[in-house]
Amino acid sequence: MTEHPQVLPATSMIGSKVVNPAGDQLGTLKELVIDLEEGQIMYAVLSFGGFMGMSDKLFAMPWEAFMLNAKDHTFILDVEKEVLKEAPGFDKDHWPDNAHEVFTLREAGWLLDIYEYYGYSPYWMPGK
Repeated sequence: MTEHPQVLPATSMIGSKVVNPAGDQLGTLKELVIDLEEGQIMYAVLSFGGFMGMSDKLFAMPWEAFMLNAKDHTFILDVEKEVLKEAPGFDKDHWPDNAHEVFTLREAGWLLDIYEYYGYSPYWMPGK
């Protein structure tokens, strides 16, 4: 049984491989967006596609969708590549409106849509 760390520095996670349960690489963890008011990770940004960081498509993903594989320091995401190809994403130079304004993000329709697309309930909306 592999022990999972209870804490990890965010900098140690950025750049980590993200794989599906079969071990196929889906992309890399590019960023963690923190909800400072709630003290939680609001969403993670996954980089998928492209070559050597060029033309990557970025995806906001609910943090709950990721599972750490502590043994090889990768994150497991149970999402098919085809689902990612069709998922709402954004260009690395054009983040969604208000993407860096945490206080307005809870009301941002695009983030609610992201949580729904992947089948998660936003943590800031109890009972949803």
